[in-house]
Amino acid sequence: MYKRILLKLSGEALAGNERNFDPVCLKTIAEEIKQVHDLGVEVSIVVGGGNFIRGKALVEMGIDRVQGDSMGMLATIINALAVQSTLESIGVDTRVQTSIDIHKVAEPFIQRRAVRHLEKGRVVIFGGGTGSPYFSTDTTAALRASEIGADVILMAKNGVDGVYSADPRKDPNAVKYDRLSYMDVLNKELQVMDSTAISMCMENHIRLVVFNMNEPNNIVRAATGEEFGTIIE
Repeated sequence: MYKRILLKLSGEALAGNERNFDPVCLKTIAEEIKQVHDLGVEVSIVVGGGNFIRGKALVEMGIDRVQGDSMGMLATIINALAVQSTLESIGVDTRVQTSIDIHKVAEPFIQRRAVRHLEKGRVVIFGGGTGSPYFSTDTTAALRASEIGADVILMAKNGVDGVYSADPRKDPNAVKYDRLSYMDVLNKELQVMDSTAISMCMENHIRLVVFNMNEPNNIVRAATGEEFGTIIE
């Protein structure tokens, strides 16, 4: 079992088939996180914002990249608050920390404070991305995991059970990898995380576990050290 984990959730994972949030998806994810928390694992979360805003789509609409990324960072804060509310409704003490100063609704990200919350048994959710444009929430996950000393990043994918040589939903000949090195991911240009995030994980020796979050109990299985999906280290 890992001592401290960082769970990376996509915004789409919270939406299900809905436009913004699916309350059933939120409750299911929260209940699995509670199971992990109850086992004594220190849990932190980075959540994306793709259920509201996709930066690439905004650029195609003619919106400036910096403005589009700022809008996306705000979307991740909305998602972080939704996850917090759902977790607290089932009795999990939670804190949201953001890289953008929004002190009326969340704490600013302070590394020592985040670690202290984890040590006290609180789930910490990081919103607002890195606080700077041109960086993805994958990079945020790698950065925060490095800062808090997480043992592993759990990449909870929406409907994909690991890393493939191509998109398995488009290419029936795509091959699934059970285990990869960081350099394999970079050299094969596999779409797991962006290259900045992968390089940061490699530099700080953070293991990645990529798995399908839509299968029941997979978050619990991954957090307790069971090896499935794709392991990158």
